[in-house]
Amino acid sequence: MTNVKYLSEIIATKGENPLIVSIINQNSQADAELERQLRELQFRQELRKDWVLFIVRDLVIFSTTILFLLLVSGYALFMHIYR
Repeated sequence: MTNVKYLSEIIATKGENPLIVSIINQNSQADAELERQLRELQFRQELRKDWVLFIVRDLVIFSTTILFLLLVSGYALFMHIYR
């Protein structure tokens, strides 16, 4: 007996757009393992991307903005005192 199980088509209506689910096959153990590894790899890539965005946005941009504001306010204070 094969690991493939055939299901009939399911048509469910939701509003005006019908939802059609076609024949579903059960995956073999190897396919399931490959899918799990693919999902894990995609999760790691998303996590890595989130960390890069965090470093660029929060550490670089915010610290540069704060440094710029401190420099401008220091220059303005210096010009106000020695004027």
